Amino acid sequence: MTQTISLDAARRIALAAQGFHSARGLPVSDDGPPTGAGIRSIRALIEKLGVLQIDSVNVLERSHYLPVFARLGPYRTADLDRLTHRASSGLIEYWGHEATFMPTDSWPLWRWKMVARREKAAADPEHWSHGNRPLLDWLLDDLAANGPQPASAVEHEASARRGPWWGWSDVKRGLEVLFAWGLVVSAGRTSGFERIYALPEQVVPAAILDVEVSRSDAVRALVSHALRATGLGTSSDIADYYRLPVAETRQALLDLEDEGEALPVVVRDARSTDRWRSRPAWIHRDAHRARRIPRDALLSPFDPVVWTRGRAERLFDFRYRIEIYTPAPRRVYGYYVLPVLLDGRIAARVDLKSDRHARRLLVQSSWLEPGAPTEAAPRLAALLRSIASWQGHDSISVGTRGDFVDATAAELGSGRHESP
Repeated sequence: MTQTISLDAARRIALAAQGFHSARGLPVSDDGPPTGAGIRSIRALIEKLGVLQIDSVNVLERSHYLPVFARLGPYRTADLDRLTHRASSGLIEYWGHEATFMPTDSWPLWRWKMVARREKAAADPEHWSHGNRPLLDWLLDDLAANGPQPASAVEHEASARRGPWWGWSDVKRGLEVLFAWGLVVSAGRTSGFERIYALPEQVVPAAILDVEVSRSDAVRALVSHALRATGLGTSSDIADYYRLPVAETRQALLDLEDEGEALPVVVRDARSTDRWRSRPAWIHRDAHRARRIPRDALLSPFDPVVWTRGRAERLFDFRYRIEIYTPAPRRVYGYYVLPVLLDGRIAARVDLKSDRHARRLLVQSSWLEPGAPTEAAPRLAALLRSIASWQGHDSISVGTRGDFVDATAAELGSGRHESP
């Protein structure tokens, strides 16, 4: 039987599934500081989410630190580094959405994708690997002989970068090909955030390495977790969580529906009669139906709440496009814009930058969304003070762009600067 729920209820279910239903986030671990989450809470959150997306942009903070802050509040980034920078920490990397950290025990669920990438490369005569097979074999032998290492430590004539400063060397490219194929895995990161490469048997416990999962069973397990982590969504929404094929995701959802784990649902949206109705959707049977979402938060552009842009638009009436790669004159909201979550709605957006030399947080722009609560300004100010303190900044400066920038500056009582 298909359930019908309101759009507000759908928002609360989606946010509760992502850990926003508690005002204080997940329980604080014994080894955490008095006012912040510790390693066990961080690990529990990553297991709940399933993936933590990695992105190299560091204008505010590297992206993977931000979803943890949004859900758990101020914490020691060194604690997350202890999980993501070390081998055998219980986390590993793979292409789980884009590049992501994920629990090591989920690694066997991605073997089908690794095999598919190898087969696609083998069938493409233009693929880089065909002309570089000797280098790929040499890299595997070198890792076997010398153990885990970053690309910069590999001594080979192909280690020189080619092209512009960001160009990869052939060694780096070869290691990334082997990584995509599952013949090489991550063994943590260096202090400079360089991926360390290893053979699977050097990092993955035998009890996990020896697990064989068929493609259909793996997709089904990933769909089950994606539905639990999102709370509800359409087949394309659920597929995008792990970047799975939509047709296989839909079949897995139908199988889970037969088993009673995925329940069909219709979201009643007063704004549009067909925005949801024309898209079959499912809700997880154990989804928490929160009465309210008490946690205010700043969301990374790569946070699971908003990374499926169509779903964010349907759930929150929030059209969001990251403008990092948009030429500055054509940007609408700013370079690194964070959605602001208040009362279970996306109520504002702010473009933030860390001025590390001056130890200050720059609010380059601030924009209010329709339906924002009347106390949006003081609540946004509290979030900005919190993230500034967490980042080690002594002050906040507010720029000149956006319809909410003056109210934000007035509430903060901060200095001002000219926005770029």
